[in-house]
Amino acid sequence: MSKSVQQSGFALQEVTVRYGYVSALQNASLKVAPGEAVALVGPSGAGKTTLLRLLNSAVVPSEGQVEVAGTRLGDLSAEALRELRSRIGFVHQDLRLVPNLRVSQNVMSGRLGRLSLWQSARMFLRPAAAELEEVHCLLERVGIADQMYQRVDRLSGGQAQRVALARALYQSPRILLADEPVASVDPARAAALLELLTGICAEEGLTLVVSLHSPELARRYFSRLVGLRAGRIAFDKSTAEVNDQQLADLYDLEADREL
Repeated sequence: MSKSVQQSGFALQEVTVRYGYVSALQNASLKVAPGEAVALVGPSGAGKTTLLRLLNSAVVPSEGQVEVAGTRLGDLSAEALRELRSRIGFVHQDLRLVPNLRVSQNVMSGRLGRLSLWQSARMFLRPAAAELEEVHCLLERVGIADQMYQRVDRLSGGQAQRVALARALYQSPRILLADEPVASVDPARAAALLELLTGICAEEGLTLVVSLHSPELARRYFSRLVGLRAGRIAFDKSTAEVNDQQLADLYDLEADREL
């Protein structure tokens, strides 16, 4: 693994992202230390997803710089950038699982970015015993080992979320990003999944950045909150420093209509 991925901190320096005439993110500066867990909070359209996609280079800034362990992503070769991205786990809001494949196959797809076409075909058609054992251990860790050979389209929403998490962990990441990972499950399952996610990342020393709609869950499971509103960072504080009024202002949609 490259040194830059082992030292898995992030830095955004005055980053702006524009889509045509619309600024999805404006003058954003942010640092995340290696092994730190951070929650991004704010209303829909605030820029949370754009910020996450910057961190794994899926989005290129219109202005400013994105760094991983002091290395500017814009300075990396295409090969080095692919290697970096292969070590950054990403749990998408829509999960992006393949419904007609088994759970085990979906989990193993987490390493496709590092494999040749032949290696990928071999892994799917005739996985090695060691690969299956690793997948089983991950599924056991996230609580659904008994679903290993089930088709994904026969799982509950909560089980599918855990498959997506296991797939990201199968990448052997040093960085884990999650975009609204509990948006489609009920409050009890959301709390259980966040407890699992933050617990695993703490045990493994992974850098974790998660976007959440629920400030209550963010407060419960994260010690640092970054509030976004209309593409700008409204606050970046320890959870203990964020009060109810600041959160109410962050989600006050009436204020946007007055602009």
